[in-house]
Amino acid sequence: MASVEIYTADYCPYCHRAKALLRQKNVDFTEFDVTADRDGRAVMSQRAGGRTTVPQIFINGQHVGGCDDLHELEDDGKLDALLQAGA
Repeated sequence: MASVEIYTADYCPYCHRAKALLRQKNVDFTEFDVTADRDGRAVMSQRAGGRTTVPQIFINGQHVGGCDDLHELEDDGKLDALLQAGA
């Protein structure tokens, strides 16, 4: 299975939605809660090409975007291939 990282904030409904999709697909992920972590948010933004919103999701080190991007990959039938690429 792929290495999945997700930057989140505890108040963010999009973060909860993205994590729910990953859990539904039985994907283990590493979560970085940047709710009150300025340094962590700066790292996230740098990795995400300047994006500052949460969630920001990475699969095998590749930035795939946020919640809507993750769901679009799923809807287009491309998410499973990305998740299997690290297997």
